[in-house]
Amino acid sequence: MATSKQGEGGMNNQSMNESIERDEEEKGNQSPLSFKSLLWHGGSVYDAWFSCASNQVAQVLLTLPYSFSQLGMLSGIIFQVFYGIIGSWTAYLISILYVEYRSRKEKENVSFKNHVIQWFEVLDGLLGPYWKAVGLAFNCTFLLFGSVIQLIACASNIYYINDKLDKRTWTYIFGACCATTVFIPSFHNYRIWSFLGLGMTTYTAWYLTIASLLHGQVEGVQHSGPTKMVLYFTGATNILYTFGGHAVTVEIMDAMWKPRKFKLIYLIATLYVFTLTIPSATAVYWAFGDQLLTHSNAFSLLPTNGWRTTAVVLMLIHQFITFGFASTPLYFVWEKVIGMHETKSMCLRALARLPVVIPIWFLAIIFPFFGPINSAVGALLVSFTVYIIPSLAHMLTFRSASARQNAVEKLPIFLPSWAAMYVVNSFIVIWVLVIGFGFGGWASMANFIKQVDTFGLFAKCYQCPPQGPAIPHH
Repeated sequence: MATSKQGEGGMNNQSMNESIERDEEEKGNQSPLSFKSLLWHGGSVYDAWFSCASNQVAQVLLTLPYSFSQLGMLSGIIFQVFYGIIGSWTAYLISILYVEYRSRKEKENVSFKNHVIQWFEVLDGLLGPYWKAVGLAFNCTFLLFGSVIQLIACASNIYYINDKLDKRTWTYIFGACCATTVFIPSFHNYRIWSFLGLGMTTYTAWYLTIASLLHGQVEGVQHSGPTKMVLYFTGATNILYTFGGHAVTVEIMDAMWKPRKFKLIYLIATLYVFTLTIPSATAVYWAFGDQLLTHSNAFSLLPTNGWRTTAVVLMLIHQFITFGFASTPLYFVWEKVIGMHETKSMCLRALARLPVVIPIWFLAIIFPFFGPINSAVGALLVSFTVYIIPSLAHMLTFRSASARQNAVEKLPIFLPSWAAMYVVNSFIVIWVLVIGFGFGGWASMANFIKQVDTFGLFAKCYQCPPQGPAIPHH
């Protein structure tokens, strides 16, 4: 290489600083104390932490007890910790690849003003068009079904407050409500929503924990899981999905004023998420046991009172926020396809984004299966998007000695060897390919097909009790 490593590092730091200055300029030089800046323009480390933590814990809080009934309590806890840690590791890899891509492009004088960098562009810049196509296909499909799951969850939750309308009708209503997310420009503008969202899920998690402990164990409670391989791996892939918020990691990083500070944010967010998911799933499973096998939404088993109603309402608001998290990257992709991404008029961009909401709405009405969809998405999409592709991309990006020598980011302190990095990444690829995609894909699709056979497509009121306004319970 003609340039020394030290010289490269200086150029990289300079280019990143120039990028940060451009980001600050974009924000309009607003006073830090202005009301608009306080609520709307987020780009700090804290904003990124709130976004990561808030995006991880949404409707999965309500399906994790269902997963525990399939896995058993010990396996449920072990899988949460395991997938949380390797999920944090692959988020770290994505952050390294983002910084590498951005640094290389800015040395070529590429400007990212009014442009949101996305994962498929990082893959394209580092590994070429085939990787771009793969990343785009998996990410978009994952985000599409992630948005679908939020709509299904909204209808499922509101039904426990008002069962005068069936779940399908509630899906129509919430589809229209969630369409308003087209007016939120980017992840810069989720500051107040991320903060509120995490507060809402914190309340819901501790409500589930305390309410289950106060309720006590139901008469004749049984904790027989795991009983079948198909259920075991379905539950495991739902947990794999829980810690798979990486489809928006690059967008969250790109919204930061100093993206290089992202490295440990996802891990710290995951550690906080553990304080919500493990106590709540453990307590609900302890109280209700095998009843959860036929109740994928934990709200359905807890007694109706003001505390539960509050939790349902807060989760509904948070699911609206999470819908925005999942759909906003799709809006960006669509804007780039039709040439509207750098348009400054938000009204025009919002109008251009509306066609993205229609297929999400339609799929939520066709497949209203709450827990089973989580598992299927986890096995078939999250396994590649979150775990396999980032690990392979990191190995291939730094496969040459010159790439390793001139890497913008240094190796982590706890793993200071490239050989060790390759061992860890290879283990993740093999484990997730065999356990997550292989066994998990088989199990989750078998369970999903069973739900279609039992309830049919366009089910009017999936898993509603007999006295509900819909189909008899199977």
